[in-house]
Amino acid sequence: LTCIPGVSEVFHFGAVTYSNGYKIKMGVPKETIDTYTVYSSQVAEAMAHAISEFTTSTYGIGVTGKMNVEDPENPSGDNDTIYYSLYHYPTNSYVTKEIKVHQKTRRENKKVIIKAVMEDLKELLK
Repeated sequence: LTCIPGVSEVFHFGAVTYSNGYKIKMGVPKETIDTYTVYSSQVAEAMAHAISEFTTSTYGIGVTGKMNVEDPENPSGDNDTIYYSLYHYPTNSYVTKEIKVHQKTRRENKKVIIKAVMEDLKELLK
């Protein structure tokens, strides 16, 4: 998003939270992480809702997943599995999906994820 000229007119805030502690500080319930693991659709939904609520925005996006990196704080979770959720405030609804990424590099995997999220966001904006 930040590569698009003029995006600052509609995009005012973003947070990258790799730690469970910061996810919790941003509004993700600890119980959700403890129950479903940090790499889950439920946490992606909680992240999307929390960012929308924190910024009082119409939409919130949450992305979580594991790309073949061991995290001692979060040992469970399937490698190359990403969960993302788009939250729409006025309707209190979510678009939540799981995708598998199998590209050669982390950068290529991120491009796949961004493309999927942006396609769903475009559909929501119609």
